[in-house]
Amino acid sequence: MPESIERTASLPVGVIVERHKLDNPWQDHQWLPVEIVPGAGPVSEWLEIGRGEGWVRYLIGAAPLELHRRETEAYKVNLSSDLPRVYVLLRNDDSPDAAHEVRLFLVTASPDEAQSYIGVDGGVMEGVPMPSDIAAWIQAFIDRHHVDEPFRKRRRRRHDEDATQFGKQRDNGVG
Repeated sequence: MPESIERTASLPVGVIVERHKLDNPWQDHQWLPVEIVPGAGPVSEWLEIGRGEGWVRYLIGAAPLELHRRETEAYKVNLSSDLPRVYVLLRNDDSPDAAHEVRLFLVTASPDEAQSYIGVDGGVMEGVPMPSDIAAWIQAFIDRHHVDEPFRKRRRRRHDEDATQFGKQRDNGVG
């Protein structure tokens, strides 16, 4: 069987979210991802894991953290930051049979991919601190797959005064 052109790696991670009260006349609470758990298995129901004054934490599910060979530059940028992050996207769950008001949609280590989801569908995209074993796993993936692409300066084309512009012949005022 031929090897796939697109090389990927995947690691299941559990996602912990927090529901905390807000002192706000328009919104009484907020959901935020706060932590990921490497190697978590499937979660059939939300599991309450902590509670305090005005907040509750749940393990809400597991999702694959997927790495793609073409995203290695974004992973390098993430790992080089002071605090590398894993980004979690929660989406509103308005379905009639929904047990909770949010659902886990995506987990990614690419800040570029995370940015593309900001503000989409009223969801919440937050970065959570990246555990060191996940950082080491991502670094190993980068070491295997990253290829630096040399900078290529575009050559400018000479301007031709007699060339057509926007599909029409230019009128030089002669004639």
